[in-house]
Amino acid sequence: MDVSPTEPPRNPVLRALTRVEDGFVIAVLALMVVLPIVGALVRWITGASLAELTITVQSLCLWLAIAGAALAARSGGHLALSTGALLELSERVRSRISLYTTAVGTAVAALLAYASVSFVRDMSGSRETVVAGIPVWVVQLIMPLGFGLIALRFGFGRRQTWGGRALALLAILLAGALVLIPTGDRAPVLWAGSAALLAAVALGAPIFTVIGGLAMLFFFAKPLPVPISAVPLETYDITRDSNLVAIPLFTLAGYLLAEGGASGRLVRLFRAWVGWLPGGTAAAAILVCAFFTTFTGASGVTILALGGLLLPILLKAGYPERFSIGLLAASGSIGLLFPPSLPVILYGATAHIPIDDLYLSGLIPGCLLILLLVAYGLLVGWRNGTGREPMDWHEARTSLWAAKWEVMLPVLVLAGIFGGKMTIFEAAAFTAAYAFLTEVVIHRDLKMRGDVPRVFVKCATLLGGVLIILGVAKGLTNYLVDAEVPMVAAAWVGDHVASKILFILLLNVFLLIVGCLMDIFSAIVVVVPLIIPMGLAFGIDPFHLGILFLANLELGYLTPPVGMNLFLASYRFEKPLTAVYRMALPFLGILAFGVLLIAYVPGMTTWTHDESEDGPSVDELFEEASAGAEVGGGAGGDPAENPLAQFEGIDLMAELMAGDDDDSAEDESAAEDDDSAGESETEGGRDDAP
Repeated sequence: MDVSPTEPPRNPVLRALTRVEDGFVIAVLALMVVLPIVGALVRWITGASLAELTITVQSLCLWLAIAGAALAARSGGHLALSTGALLELSERVRSRISLYTTAVGTAVAALLAYASVSFVRDMSGSRETVVAGIPVWVVQLIMPLGFGLIALRFGFGRRQTWGGRALALLAILLAGALVLIPTGDRAPVLWAGSAALLAAVALGAPIFTVIGGLAMLFFFAKPLPVPISAVPLETYDITRDSNLVAIPLFTLAGYLLAEGGASGRLVRLFRAWVGWLPGGTAAAAILVCAFFTTFTGASGVTILALGGLLLPILLKAGYPERFSIGLLAASGSIGLLFPPSLPVILYGATAHIPIDDLYLSGLIPGCLLILLLVAYGLLVGWRNGTGREPMDWHEARTSLWAAKWEVMLPVLVLAGIFGGKMTIFEAAAFTAAYAFLTEVVIHRDLKMRGDVPRVFVKCATLLGGVLIILGVAKGLTNYLVDAEVPMVAAAWVGDHVASKILFILLLNVFLLIVGCLMDIFSAIVVVVPLIIPMGLAFGIDPFHLGILFLANLELGYLTPPVGMNLFLASYRFEKPLTAVYRMALPFLGILAFGVLLIAYVPGMTTWTHDESEDGPSVDELFEEASAGAEVGGGAGGDPAENPLAQFEGIDLMAELMAGDDDDSAEDESAAEDDDSAGESETEGGRDDAP
């Protein structure tokens, strides 16, 4: 995903539009940082909660998502599968593939714009307001404007040929003509449209276009059709969850640190403290990557930002190039389980389990994966006789003092998340403000006029590509839940998988494939509702399932042929993709071993809570599930014969997808005990299950 700034257009109108867009996203991001801090300070001083500020920040998150997606369309920065790099095709063939994927992307963006117009028109009759009496439809206006601008940039941008523009226009007209097909005759359209969308994304179309296109296509082809405005409705719904607001703020903090001098100071710090070990330089590189990944969420920023700094250091220390590049590719997502990792926040919000407890559950598995890589780095360092730096206590103290502000940042994050005084998005706002003060005011690594706007725009571009996927993925998830796909899949698994051990193995394989083919954010939104009923049916602890899910997707980043870290490493280090595959294989095997340990040693994740408080333990459920000769026998029956029977009659997915609108730290704490919370309803359902 390329988020580097493009050359300013020569057309004065387009140049003015660029300045307006950049200024808009900079202002939105700045307000998203400032307003939660103001709200927290007012609450601490006066005891009054400013709910209006929370609603405002959630609305700003929607604006950032759509405006950032338009920026990504401007710079070609939307997330896409890089499968085209696997095929050695002529320039002519590549050009024709580009015409096809662009036409499909344009048609889907245009349909999303049309659906958004319908959605906003329907909402215009509502009396619902956001802040200061502003109608909610005014906030939502950015959706048709943004999707329309994306469609224009995809199909009719200045880099597009006239032939490509004509093809894009034809694709829009064909997509619009689908409405002429009678309701009962739409099944062939569903199959043909799905095939066209999947082919487009496999060839390099933006991921959000295939997810959004499939969602609209499924709604359109239902026996009782649902308006495609259901998709922008779900996109707007990302503003309803205050936890998701933390994603842009933590990402901004990571960008400020990566673009400033924090990486150099942290490399110096870790080398001073662990460089005396054989292979200590590799350990230092792993720890630095883990630190940055916790903030950037395995978005590729770690490899792109730190690769150029760390590779020369590893080579100078005597590590082989093959090992060094493989290590950096593997370390690009190694800190995914630690606070304030963005995927953990999204998983907790999607599965409706406490995010702070999920972070605690990931501490031991996260440390295990890091220790496995560090141990391999030490072994290679010892075998190759790499240079060791003698322990210099003066340098150790000096480097610690130089990096004191960065070292204190995790303390601030942990205090904010686990201290009970702030909501998670308030903690994210304080983290972003702290990173800003550290890099701009204290160290002055970033200049206020030249660097800060550039960093904000790059961050908004990345966030637009991610948040727009989340929005349309919620639309697809809505369809899957409405069609009862999760429960049908759970029933099939219950009929055909005979043991919990086999189920976990198959789940690992499935999630590894998902991690290869989908970005982690859309995978969480789409796949989590599918696997939760299966995990509950086999008695897998929800926190264990969450960490297992994230660890597998972390491994998927490194899995050939389309793991994202492999493409980023190939791009950053200018190496053939097949060569990067070979470099990464040893690390893939090591991390796969760690993931299997996490899968089959649930105590690593369940130590943070007492399962007996929430009903039967995992072991008890497993014994019930395996008591019969085999797991199966249909949807009903005794729980000992079919673990799915314990959920019969419970609308499990409706409970899991229920919203949780607690907006203050006190509300979040109280929600754990309130029967009105969505997740407590689920637990109640489980307690009442036969």
